[in-house]
Amino acid sequence: MGGPVELKGPDLTQGVPSKDVVEGQPLLGHALGEPVMLVKKGAEVFAVGAVCTHYSGPLAEGAVDGDCVTCPWHHARFSLRTGDATAPAFKSIPCFRVETRGGKVMVTEKRPHERRTLVQVGPTPKRIVVVGGGAAGHSAVETLRAEGWDGELTLLSADSSAPYDRTNVSKDYLAGNAPEEWMPMRPEEWYREQKVALRLGAQVMALDAAKKRVTLESGEALAFDACLLATGADPVRLSIPGAELPHVSVVRSIADSRAIIARLSSAKTAVVLGASFIGLEVAASLRARGVAVQVVALSRPLENVLGPAVSAFVQRLHQEHGVTFHLGGSATRITPEGVTLWNGATLPADVVVAGIGVRPSLALAESAGLAANRGVRVNERLQTSAPGIWAAGDIARYPEPFTARPVRIEHWVHAQRQGRTAARNMLGRDEAFTEVPFFWSQHYDVPVNYVGHAERFDGVQVKGDLMKRDAVVAYREAGRIAAVVTVGRDGDNLAAERAFAKNDQAALEALVRG
Repeated sequence: MGGPVELKGPDLTQGVPSKDVVEGQPLLGHALGEPVMLVKKGAEVFAVGAVCTHYSGPLAEGAVDGDCVTCPWHHARFSLRTGDATAPAFKSIPCFRVETRGGKVMVTEKRPHERRTLVQVGPTPKRIVVVGGGAAGHSAVETLRAEGWDGELTLLSADSSAPYDRTNVSKDYLAGNAPEEWMPMRPEEWYREQKVALRLGAQVMALDAAKKRVTLESGEALAFDACLLATGADPVRLSIPGAELPHVSVVRSIADSRAIIARLSSAKTAVVLGASFIGLEVAASLRARGVAVQVVALSRPLENVLGPAVSAFVQRLHQEHGVTFHLGGSATRITPEGVTLWNGATLPADVVVAGIGVRPSLALAESAGLAANRGVRVNERLQTSAPGIWAAGDIARYPEPFTARPVRIEHWVHAQRQGRTAARNMLGRDEAFTEVPFFWSQHYDVPVNYVGHAERFDGVQVKGDLMKRDAVVAYREAGRIAAVVTVGRDGDNLAAERAFAKNDQAALEALVRG
C-alpha cells in the first residue's frame, strides 16, 4: 500500500565495509531498484526488503529479535531467512543473496521466494471449514495455504464483501485517505488461485459438533474434518427512539462506512454516541472530511481503558481539531434533525454514529453445546471442548501465557495471530498460543500504541510528556506492569512487546524508569 518508496543509503550492490554491518542493527540501503537492509546475526548477514508489506512501514527502524525483524508501526514480523510474514502482514518481503569479499558486504541478486511444502505431522484433515471472514478467519485461510496444505478449504463469511482491512473502516478509509483498492486483504483472483471456496453472505445457522457439519440458512449442509469458528463480534445497537432512522449507523463493516460516506456529500453536522476507540476514530475521520462533530458519552474518552492521563490527552487532541464533547450522560432520542440528550439539550445531526461497544457472536457456538463463559472456552492451542473444532478472534476465551488466566481480547492483530496458530494446529503442529496482545488507535496524525493486557489496573505511571506526544505509560495490576501505551515512541513499544513475551518485568521496569 502507498506510493513509490524513496531509495536511501548506499547502493548495496556496490558493497559496504563489513565493519559497518553491526550485529542486530539493520543497515538501510538499496539494491536492484528496491529498498534493502542488511542485518548481521552471528556469522550470517541477511539482506531483505526494507519496507513492511502491511502499510509500508520502515523495517530498518524496527526491532531485530532472533531471525525476525518487527515493523515499528503495527508490529508485523518478517523472517530474515525466508521473508515470510506474520500478521498484520501476509505478503512476504523479498530476500537477496549476499556475498562478502574484499572486506565488503554486497548484495548480488534477488532470491526466488520458495513456496513451503507441508511437513506432515500425523494425519491432516481433508476438508476444513472456516466460519467467519474477519481477521481470524482470513488469517487461518492464508496460513493453511502458506503451510502447503492443499485440501478442500471453504471460507464462510456473513459479510457481503470479501475479507478486508477492518481497522481502516473507522480510520483512513472513512477519512478518505485510504482508497477502495487498499481495503481487500487479497484480490478476488487470489481465492481462485489458492482454491479457496469463498462464500459471501453465508449465514451459518447450525453447527453439529458430533457429525462435523455446518448448516447454512439455505439449508445446505457442509461436512468438515476440522472447523474454525471465527464469528467475531456484533456492534451493540441503540435502543432509544429514532435509532432505526436511516441517518443512524454503527461502524463495523465496510458497508457501514460506505453508507456514512455517501451521506457526507450533503452532511454538515455529526453526532457520535460513545467515546470508545471506534467512536473517537470516527470523530477524527469525519473531522478530516470537514464535518462538525460532537461526541456524547457517559464518561471521559477511554478513561476506563487507558486511565485519566491518556484520557485527558486524547480529549484535548480531539478538541484541538474542533470536536465538542458532552460528557456525563447519554442520548434519549434521535429525530431526523438532531439528537436529544439526557439534560434536554438538542444537537443538530445530519449523521449519527453509535460507537457504544460490541458483543462476541456466541450464538452458533452455544447452540452447538461448546463450552462457553463470556466467550468460547479454548485451551492454549485454541481447541474448543469439541474435537476437531477450534475458535479464534473476538469469541475465543483462552488461557493467558504465564498466568493461565482466561482472557478474551478484541484486537485485530491478535485475532489474526490466533487464526494463524489455530490453522497450524489443525495441521498437527501442537503449538500453544503465546502472542502478546497489541493494537493501535489512530487519532488524526497521532497513533496510540498499546501492548500487553490490563483488564483491570490499579496504578498508572507516565514517563515523558503526553501533551508533547512523547510518552510511555505503564499500567499496573497488583504492582506488576500488565500493559504499556506509547505515544511517539515506537521503539519503546517494540521493547515492551519483547519484554512481555519473555515475562521480563525487570526490562519493563527499566523501560518506564529509563
